Amino acid sequence: MKTTQNKNKKLHISQSQEIKILRTIVDITSSELDLNWILKEVVKIVTEMTSADSVFIYLLDPQKENMVLLASKIPHEKMLGKINLKVGEGITGWVAQENKPVAIKKNAYKDSRFKNFDVLPEDRYEAFLSVPVVYKGKAIGVINVQHKRPHEYAINTVNLIQTIAKQIGGVIENARLYTETKQKASQFDSLIKVSQTITSEHYLDEILSLIVVVTAEMLNSKICSIMLLDDKGQDLVMKATQSLSKEYKTKPNVKVEKSLSGEVIKSKKPIAVYDVRHEERYVYRDLAIKEDLTSMLSVPMVVKEKAIGIINIYTKTPHHFSQEEIDVLQMVANQAAVAVENTKLMEEALKAKEALETRKLIERAKGILMRMNNLSEESAYKLIHKKSMDSCRTMKDIAESIILMSEFQK
Repeated sequence: MKTTQNKNKKLHISQSQEIKILRTIVDITSSELDLNWILKEVVKIVTEMTSADSVFIYLLDPQKENMVLLASKIPHEKMLGKINLKVGEGITGWVAQENKPVAIKKNAYKDSRFKNFDVLPEDRYEAFLSVPVVYKGKAIGVINVQHKRPHEYAINTVNLIQTIAKQIGGVIENARLYTETKQKASQFDSLIKVSQTITSEHYLDEILSLIVVVTAEMLNSKICSIMLLDDKGQDLVMKATQSLSKEYKTKPNVKVEKSLSGEVIKSKKPIAVYDVRHEERYVYRDLAIKEDLTSMLSVPMVVKEKAIGIINIYTKTPHHFSQEEIDVLQMVANQAAVAVENTKLMEEALKAKEALETRKLIERAKGILMRMNNLSEESAYKLIHKKSMDSCRTMKDIAESIILMSEFQK
């Protein structure tokens, strides 16, 4: 009974403890720009100062639509980055929207604003404190503190967590900016690799294989794939993917009609899907579940105002693709389209050259037969053609043999 009473008492923080905590926060804000490390340290500090059973940190996604769980006292490795709340949804979303703290002494899960997640045992905890993480006067995240049993949060505790939330707001934005800068630098290097690959003398299959590997790394996607239209323009055929799954590599062609990929081809516009596992237009939902694929971005490969294929990227966790990510993938797709088109033109040029050379050899062989056997031009051609059919050799081979024999007889 005494234990329960102690748990219900307000936890007051002394001035010396407060100073020590704030000094630690200052050290954090002036140290590394590693966002994950910063969040873990804040969780650790808040846990120690409140004796909380649970501490969560949610941050606003780049689109400023959802709060994403990114740090937790209790290990939830599989849940981090996957649990999302829309701004305004649940107590967490309400705090982010209103930019105001909420402190609930008991029965927090009965609050009308409460949002339940079946995967989180903390949803049945009694006490709940939620404080906005603020940057330039706007909420960019939320710190949640929970206790299993009823717990009244002291005013100085709430104020101190608010101060911490304000202090880390700036360093979180700086860490994000640092990460984005590194990603952009990496993307720039990757785009150079793509350009170098496309202008190389590698065969098309090798070029496309290199493009999907570099693109997957550049955009941090689990799977990147390139599909090209067949000659009839009815099916999309898998040409390259860095996926190691045999089932994904050998999945059947996708029909242009009545498919999501086909819409990309017909509209010549990108399509982003937040979760393909629940998208009716996505043909291979079962395969997506098996391969652990969630969000997809599909962009058309366009050359000379004609879509000749698509590039798809998939993420393992739910993801809202930014306009910058769409633009980068579209740039890669258009470069890949140029590579495909150039290769086709080169193949056509080689075929035309070979056809011309074959024609010259046949004309020369006809002349030899006409002189040696006193044949007409038509008869000489028919003889070469018949010999080709009987021996299952090309007319070029037969012509070369005739020319070689005539040279030996000289």
